[in-house]
Amino acid sequence: MNSNIPVIVEQKIVETLEKNYMPYAMSVIISRAIPEIDGFKPSHRKLLYTMYKMGLLTGNRTKSANVVGQTMKLNPHGDMAIYETLVRLTRGNNALLHPFVDSKGNFGKQYSRDMRFAAPRYTEVKLDKFCEEIFRDIDKNSVDFVDNYDGIMKEPTLLPTTFPNILVNANQGIAVGMASNICSFNLQEVCEATARYIEDETVDIVQYLKAPDFSNGGQLIYNEKEIREIYETGRGSFKLRAKYRYDKENSCIEIYEIPYTTTAEAIIDATVDLVKSGKIKEIVDVRDETDLNGLKITLDIRKSADPEALMNKLFKLTPLQDSFSCNFNILINGKPRVMGVKEIMGEWTLFRIGCIKRQLQFDINKKSEKLHLLLGLSKILLDIDKAVKIIRDTEQDIDVIPNLMEGFGIDQAQAEFIAEIKLRNLNKEYVLNRVAEVETLKQEIADLKATHSDEGKIKQIIIKQLQEVAKKFGQPRRTEIINEEQIEEITHEHLIEDYNLRLILTEQNYLKKVPLTSLRTNPEQKLKDDDRIIQEIDTHNKADLLLFSDKQTVYKLKIYELADAKASSLGDYLPNILELEPDEKIIHLVATDDYSGWLIFAFENGKVAKVELKSYATKTNRKKLANAYSDLSRPVRMLHITADLELVAISSIDKVLIFDTANINPKTTRTTQGVQVMKGKKGSYLREIKLLEEVAFQDLDYYRTKNIPAVGCYLREEDQIQKQAALLLDLEEPPQDLS
Repeated sequence: MNSNIPVIVEQKIVETLEKNYMPYAMSVIISRAIPEIDGFKPSHRKLLYTMYKMGLLTGNRTKSANVVGQTMKLNPHGDMAIYETLVRLTRGNNALLHPFVDSKGNFGKQYSRDMRFAAPRYTEVKLDKFCEEIFRDIDKNSVDFVDNYDGIMKEPTLLPTTFPNILVNANQGIAVGMASNICSFNLQEVCEATARYIEDETVDIVQYLKAPDFSNGGQLIYNEKEIREIYETGRGSFKLRAKYRYDKENSCIEIYEIPYTTTAEAIIDATVDLVKSGKIKEIVDVRDETDLNGLKITLDIRKSADPEALMNKLFKLTPLQDSFSCNFNILINGKPRVMGVKEIMGEWTLFRIGCIKRQLQFDINKKSEKLHLLLGLSKILLDIDKAVKIIRDTEQDIDVIPNLMEGFGIDQAQAEFIAEIKLRNLNKEYVLNRVAEVETLKQEIADLKATHSDEGKIKQIIIKQLQEVAKKFGQPRRTEIINEEQIEEITHEHLIEDYNLRLILTEQNYLKKVPLTSLRTNPEQKLKDDDRIIQEIDTHNKADLLLFSDKQTVYKLKIYELADAKASSLGDYLPNILELEPDEKIIHLVATDDYSGWLIFAFENGKVAKVELKSYATKTNRKKLANAYSDLSRPVRMLHITADLELVAISSIDKVLIFDTANINPKTTRTTQGVQVMKGKKGSYLREIKLLEEVAFQDLDYYRTKNIPAVGCYLREEDQIQKQAALLLDLEEPPQDLS
């Protein structure tokens, strides 16, 4: 039988997962990826503790290679993995608000993808003074110690941090089936908020813990609802954006702080792609000018460009504005839990209470041991000569301790202590001074025991330590908080190019959008043989367009939704775009930015309506509005005015009346009939309305009236009327008279 033939063993999938997958998954979760309540992952803790044992808290810097080598005694992974962990913890890398490692050399930058760190043989490190608060009283049994991976050393399971480090420095981890992403907060704010929480668990921590804070600054767009959700649940997101300044003299924008979640290279790449694709035309050049002074991305822009508008585009289209997604997943007693900020503070407080109790118990034990020895020493006061004689008369060294124990009625520890006293210290003064310490020690031990049993006193110790840490190591916020209300909402419209253009409406329902630059080269417009232009208006690409039909309907469009047309094209056929009824025609266009001014409707019956243009503005972006104007009489002309002016009314029997629109009260009701402006003989009707510049009258006052309605005056032979460039309505019914 061939022994090389593989043997297939059947196994249930559930059993496979239990034996193979689950142990691996739990190992990654518990021993690698998820931080614990002290704010560290195992890799961080092993590295920092190694440096502590190397004496790097107070000594000089050493080569990073030495630290990496020593750390491998606790962390049996590759040297590069350890070094990369070290890099992130350094001051030089700029990844942490409060770095743990004082560094010298090139450690790269958190905000750069390509700025790599130097090899460990070229860089030097030591523990930052800040680490005093990480290791305080660690030698007083404040935390548990366990064997390292090969059982030759001890290492701490947690570090006794005197402040909630879990909230101070950013931490990210990806485990199996879960992840953790904890943002950083300002140390002073964290200490203040935690102290207030310890005093009163119902406190509103938003008052003290304003918002996250990051090592590379930038701006945080503050939304109180989002922040409260994160504080309460441990999940949610908030927006970060870059900080910039505009150099008008050199026509450039300098970006000097970016969101924590991105890199300079990602921003530059995204910006270059926008320029190449033509979506951004204001940028001439993009440069990375980062140096020893810090990050700087320079954008050379055209002198005509609006820097604020350009940055709004870039915030929308590039990582210059980014989101930080929070997932406060933390290991508590070996179990992962997603917690809100208050819950984290509560767990840290419990952890810290445990640390201090252990420290107190350590001090109690040490002082009790010393007291015990001094009580033994006090007994030789009765007869020092006896103690000397016992030692002198004892023939063998091994018998000294038992003889002292028997001679003075003391235990072995007391006897050992007495035996080790130097000969010069066997004077009465020394003995009396030592014995005098007894009462002091008794009081100290009593005080320590009282504190140990009183959780309120322990909490006061924690609060005092928090205040000391904040005072000693606190620093101003780096990330600026800006209210959401201060930020202009960046919409799709901000990304639309704006330019001047002309809209041309024809009688056969064609609409042409022609950029003015195109008109300069070819002013002649192509039309169908039987078509003619009835209206031309100059506007810009981001304006709103109102299209009035002969069915008392108005259609609304964004002009940028229309395609640019050349002079040689017919333009867009409106029935296809607007879905007009078979016999419906567009008779008038109005372009507006802010819906200011009024619409003047002149009807055949001599009435004129003045309707506020804002009556056509809608909050729901409706594309079609019925009852756009009155249907009681056919319209003669429509005009959009932003200030009152004089108009010329001409009847079918050539009577002329010049009136001022100021005499017509504006209405918000779109279907208003207006007021009677011109009266006339039975059978006559209002034929047309003209602007004052469209007529050539020798004596305007002859036709002018101050009061309406009026009948007007007959047109003089010497006066002329210019041809109206407007739609002449095909009347199917007899016109309505003015009587």
